[in-house]
Amino acid sequence: MNDDKKTKTGKFVPGALKEASLLFLKIGAFTFGGPAAYVAVMQQETVRRRHWLDDQEFLDLLGATNLIPGPNATEMAIHLGFKRAGWWGLLSAGVLFVVPAMLTTLVFAWAYVEYGTLPEVGWILYGVKPIIIAIILQALWDLGRKAIKGFLTGMAGVVILVLYVIGMNEILLLFIGAAVFLAVYAGRRLKWKGVAAVAGLPFLNVPLAAAAGMMAYKPLTLFLSFLKIGSVLYGSGYVLLAFLRSEFVVRLGWLTNQQLLDAIAVGQATPGPVFSSATFVGYLIGSWSGAMLATVGIFIPSFIFVAILSRIIIWSKQSPWARAFLDGVNIASLGLMAGVTLELGHTGVIDIFTGVLAALSLVLVFRFRVNSVWLILGGGVLGVVWKLL
Repeated sequence: MNDDKKTKTGKFVPGALKEASLLFLKIGAFTFGGPAAYVAVMQQETVRRRHWLDDQEFLDLLGATNLIPGPNATEMAIHLGFKRAGWWGLLSAGVLFVVPAMLTTLVFAWAYVEYGTLPEVGWILYGVKPIIIAIILQALWDLGRKAIKGFLTGMAGVVILVLYVIGMNEILLLFIGAAVFLAVYAGRRLKWKGVAAVAGLPFLNVPLAAAAGMMAYKPLTLFLSFLKIGSVLYGSGYVLLAFLRSEFVVRLGWLTNQQLLDAIAVGQATPGPVFSSATFVGYLIGSWSGAMLATVGIFIPSFIFVAILSRIIIWSKQSPWARAFLDGVNIASLGLMAGVTLELGHTGVIDIFTGVLAALSLVLVFRFRVNSVWLILGGGVLGVVWKLL
């Protein structure tokens, strides 16, 4: 395995594969907060600190990733690994980003089965959430300066944010953003004074459940169920909850509602992608082998989608129509990130301690550019200490 990466200039970057592998292992092991938080940390690490790519390239990857099913944070890690270290980087970044979450979730699943309860994790999240807000705001500031290219793009981002807050579907908002920018580009190109925006593609809710009932456990059925979910699921951990309930509570009858809620709670309370809830579910159903089958099944589609998408992104840079489409998706993605930040603010800043922690984090991120991973670790420690006191 060659540890060098050939760049556009034909030269090799020494140690690129090792660098990418260690970075995403670190992010996967120490970052909490959902996709928006992971994207913000990745932007700080790969754009601001390491200069693997610029903000526009990062935005393009983010916008394209939002258009495909699967866990967006994992897919961004795979994209960035490919960008830095080629196909081996694609594989290692994705795997090492997921492995810490899988192992941590396995420990929780084992404790859950052995003792019938979950270890206390709320104290850590209490200190981490305010810091995550500051990190996301810093990423929004950097990426927004590149994405907002005038009054229209700024207003589009605000409208997307408002529509998200009032409950409009996330995928529909991405296509609305793309449709608006395509219409504007068409108007400028064809010199029309008014161009109707083309309709965004409808979001398809893929039914995974047919009828309630208890089926005998089969490892192949478990694997195929998670493969199916990883291939069609868009959205947050709450959307994952709906898909898992439809499949494993209603259709197969392998889980109870409480077990499923506990699985999602562990996925959100441990570092790494929320999709690690699949590991927890797999362990409850099929022990260690079930955990492995579930994890591999739900994450494999992401590697395939990103491998295909990487070729499309290269083509899109040569097409002005594709460029307009991506610009619209990019600004919509930032609007969605801003909406998530508002939601996190309501749940993360809940008292004087968390308010002070959030304000201090803003200063450390914007003024002193402190590494986000150290901030997250510090927040977790402070949260535990504060609760103990």
